[in-house]
Amino acid sequence: MLDAAQCRQARLARDARFDGRFVVGVTSTGIYCRPICPAIPSKDTRVRYFDTPLAAAEAGFRPCLRCRPDSAPDSPAWRGTRTTLERALRLIDDGALGDGSLSDLCQRLGVGERHLRRLFHDGLGVSPKAYAQYRQCLFAKQLLHQTTLPITDIAYASGFRSLRRFNDAFVTRIGLAPRELRRSAADSVNGGQNGGQNGEPLTLWLAYRPPYAWPALRDFHAGRAIAGLEWVGEAYYGRHIRWGGARGSFTAEHVPQRHAFRVRLVLDDLRALSPVVRRIRRVLDLDADTTTIETHLAGAFPGLALVEGLRLPGIWSPFEAGIRAILGQQVSTDAARGLVTRLVEARGEPTEHGHHFPVPEAIADSELDELRMPGARKATLRRFASWYAEGEADDDPQAWTTLKGIGPWTANYAALRGTGAPDIWLAGDAGVRRALPRLAGAEPARGAPWRSYLTLQLWSSTP
Repeated sequence: MLDAAQCRQARLARDARFDGRFVVGVTSTGIYCRPICPAIPSKDTRVRYFDTPLAAAEAGFRPCLRCRPDSAPDSPAWRGTRTTLERALRLIDDGALGDGSLSDLCQRLGVGERHLRRLFHDGLGVSPKAYAQYRQCLFAKQLLHQTTLPITDIAYASGFRSLRRFNDAFVTRIGLAPRELRRSAADSVNGGQNGGQNGEPLTLWLAYRPPYAWPALRDFHAGRAIAGLEWVGEAYYGRHIRWGGARGSFTAEHVPQRHAFRVRLVLDDLRALSPVVRRIRRVLDLDADTTTIETHLAGAFPGLALVEGLRLPGIWSPFEAGIRAILGQQVSTDAARGLVTRLVEARGEPTEHGHHFPVPEAIADSELDELRMPGARKATLRRFASWYAEGEADDDPQAWTTLKGIGPWTANYAALRGTGAPDIWLAGDAGVRRALPRLAGAEPARGAPWRSYLTLQLWSSTP
């Protein structure tokens, strides 16, 4: 955690590396801001520092309309330090409390309601429902600022089931009515036309903390991109996506001057918008605090040359990551890409310009004759897909090794790329083994809790 002196220095310097790591409450105005806010800095006596926007809101501050804290990268403090709390936050961000009750969430987590409430109180100082509602309101605020979507559509896209509940929650959490905020944001939307309706793309800005090693991430994706499913260019990455029953696509263009990506998104059901945006953030690893990560790795491995701003190259879903990992067992990157391409072409759902990744049922019920590979590996694919199709699968790949044909490398690779797990060490990976001399004999365990980034740093040095 940062101390007050570090926060003050970052605030006065408007240091973008600290954007999202804390917010600044100004007692004279009752507003909280990002440390990069362009407003004239307030005097120290009028400033309070908070780890998260939620903490500032609970203290009675409302978000700044100028720097828009809703657009900042997420603070690591959102995620908590306990496994159960971290998983609960991820499920809530994906809409668990919008689609179900608190008791349903507790059942998925395997804990009691009282225990979960205590975890939230100790970790964030609020209840699970208060956390969920505030996150919904911040996402709605982003849509009000950046789009011309009707307010009713924004309410449903943010996870609210009625306009009245949305209005009441927004006034309580943000301090303004949605229509008031929309009027103040009327001139901020690009060209005044960004509604995302009738098949037109919806444009959103997704920020990150610099530095961001875009060339390294771009080249990683380019070397593994599946034709018809993904597209990669000098400054962009995009793909076809599915979330529940919703289908669409996105293209994320890197705009380094703004420390952000301009994301053009087409989605046929706006109710899936919030979890889809959260998933895009994970695929691009926009919430990583690479300065903290690399400071830790540099201290643990003094002789290790690091690529500054390196990000985890995400895959859209754990299921897709698992299939791609199985197809990548004991073959080269090019051979794995060829196998995935043939699977997508044969079993994926066609779109106007390509294919969606196959659903579990399409793989589970197939002989997979299009794949030239051992029968045992095809059986593993069908077994894994059947597990998902029957609703028995766990989205935590660490639990997959109970299935025949899935070993530690496959599960760990899927966890690193399919869930963004930060502390995965791919000990058996060929590229990692070739790069081990770079650690000069130091134990990889010293890289915890950031061994996924250590793995990626070693990959970056491997031809």
